[in-house]
Amino acid sequence: MNYRRLGRTDIQVSEIGFGGWGIGGTGWIGANDDDSLRALNRAIELGLNFIDTALVYGDGHSEQLIGRVVRTHRERIHVATKIPPKNRRWPPGPETRVEEAYPADHVIACTEQSLRNLGRECLDLQQFHVWSDAWVAQGDWLEAINRLKDHGKIRYFGISTNDHQPDDAIDLMATGVVDTVQVIYNVFEQSPEDRLLPMCEQQGVGVIVRVALDEGGLTGTLTPDSQFDADDFRSRYFRDDRKQQVYDRVQEIARDLDISVAQMPATALRFVLSHPAVSTVIPGMRSVRNVERNCRVGDGKGLPREQVTKLKAHRWVRNFYH
Repeated sequence: MNYRRLGRTDIQVSEIGFGGWGIGGTGWIGANDDDSLRALNRAIELGLNFIDTALVYGDGHSEQLIGRVVRTHRERIHVATKIPPKNRRWPPGPETRVEEAYPADHVIACTEQSLRNLGRECLDLQQFHVWSDAWVAQGDWLEAINRLKDHGKIRYFGISTNDHQPDDAIDLMATGVVDTVQVIYNVFEQSPEDRLLPMCEQQGVGVIVRVALDEGGLTGTLTPDSQFDADDFRSRYFRDDRKQQVYDRVQEIARDLDISVAQMPATALRFVLSHPAVSTVIPGMRSVRNVERNCRVGDGKGLPREQVTKLKAHRWVRNFYH
């Protein structure tokens, strides 16, 4: 496993991290605790040392599973989590005030709950699960973050950008108060390259990439006939004719790069890791098979330049979250 510095922090993180949403038991159907624990343990055995979760994933269940695993390993595992907005609005509306989403008492209470769930005295990274640049220099949330740092409850602070709104963190990054930014970035969603990623490089802000496999669309396993349980998040994400759209585009990518569809997951992850601003990518992995497949990509080798250039042409402007 290859490691990269997480922005200007003193943390070295594995190129492949572990995304903890799927193991929480909500949103994704099929999560099994025994499988999740085996996947987490195997990932750590393979050198993975960065795990991202959130208080809202299974109402703390993801954090609790991660805590159980991390406590059994001697290796230093860096854990990041996220605070949900108090008003539970994803994403915040233009009229939403920061006091409704992240008042200081909420920030502190959620952090304390996450520490209990994880069985830790200090979080390596605490993040806001949503953000609006209209909130810069407003509210008392920053006082809470500084207090948590002063009391040794968190080491670093970051935000998770809203779906397909990477530029809504530019003003906050300019203030220098954030250490990391988590963003959707993949072969289809390349808009972070326009402004966010160059600014992260300039400011020394660590970049955590989520949805590198487009919620499964870039794994090569999605077909027009794929079926998802009604309670599964993907039944909405890939509704109507979207499965056909994604399938056709994945076939086109495979033809363009002269690769098999089975090579799509590794190609998609290497595309993300080929950008110098990226610190780590956090695919969701609920099985040992997927852990082993994805961790093989974290070997420090990006895509050949000609393949990266070809993939630039497959940028796809759309928002399946709506």
